[in-house]
Amino acid sequence: MEKIFFLLYSILSVSIYLIFLPFLLLFSLKEKYKESIPARFFLWKNLPLKRDGIWFHSCSFGEAKAIKPLVDTIPHHLLRMTTTTHTGHKAISDYTDEARYLPFEPLLFLWQRRQKVLVVMEAEFWYLLFAIAKIKGTKTILINARMSDRSYHKYYKMRWFYAIIFGLIDEVYAQTPKDKERLESIGAKNVKVTGNIKLSQPPIVTKKLSKPSPLVVCGASTHETEEALILEAFKSLKAQDPEAVLTLVPRHPERFDKVAQMIEELGDYTTQRYSQDQSLSADIILIDKLGELVNIYAISDIVILGGAFVQIGGHNAGEPAHFGCKIISGKHYFNQIDIFNSIEGITIVEDFNLTRRLLQHPVLKPCKIRVKSDISKMVLSLGRFVD
Repeated sequence: MEKIFFLLYSILSVSIYLIFLPFLLLFSLKEKYKESIPARFFLWKNLPLKRDGIWFHSCSFGEAKAIKPLVDTIPHHLLRMTTTTHTGHKAISDYTDEARYLPFEPLLFLWQRRQKVLVVMEAEFWYLLFAIAKIKGTKTILINARMSDRSYHKYYKMRWFYAIIFGLIDEVYAQTPKDKERLESIGAKNVKVTGNIKLSQPPIVTKKLSKPSPLVVCGASTHETEEALILEAFKSLKAQDPEAVLTLVPRHPERFDKVAQMIEELGDYTTQRYSQDQSLSADIILIDKLGELVNIYAISDIVILGGAFVQIGGHNAGEPAHFGCKIISGKHYFNQIDIFNSIEGITIVEDFNLTRRLLQHPVLKPCKIRVKSDISKMVLSLGRFVD
């Protein structure tokens, strides 16, 4: 039965790949995808990883950064890393020269080589990734695994499929006891609870910045429509406190120019692009450079955390909480519930109430992390594969 499923799934994935080839070629012309699509779907400048290493796969920039505590325990000559996004690739390229885009599933037949172990972050449930790994004798581990309220019902309806995938995974490290229970209900085995790896160590400041004002507000990891919401709230704060400064950090680099134009159109305020002038000397500063968010958190008093004023699912509140920032978030943080529950003091607001709560910032409490994760079990497990 497993062999039949493997054959049928492989035929289906190849068929889907061939059907969408023209569209992939078209999308590869867009600035956002000009590097990732050719690499992932055509293997352009995307050589296979060297054999017999310890291979970490994480989807995006945030996950690639979060995995660093584990990466730091692995000898450099064994380190292999993949991701699926352009920003994620920039992050893993800082760790190793063996950094690649993960090819689309049917291309893994040509690309994937045997490794000592494959470590997959969170919810990257690619059937052929795990199936080919097992065929080649690679151990498989899923870390930081989660199953949100929003996604669990969808996974449970397809539990027959996920049971097949989990049959290919040797070890699972879940974020919470509830995640463990849900993962086991759809077929996961050998599940241990370790907490969220994103809370395992303090974020590292790579550049010490001078605080430009007694009141620094950071609009962090923002998405479409969230910048406008934050700018409107900041205008009211600025009228109340003329010394206030706003740093705005869009989640995706391809939106930097659009957000810069939005800021310019406000008028009445001095503005600055961080990539051009890093003096932090304006009323509103666009942080249009990757890898600077933690440095900005370190000098921020208030963080308006993006991704939750729209249906994205929220972003990691652990980083600003490490610095004792006052954190304001929207209500759509369904992908970050465990992290939010581990932090004391986060203010959750409706969109229409953001301005009022920002003006009430003196009564908001600095956030504190109540529960941290323990990665020692994962480190011990991976230690078996270190020469």
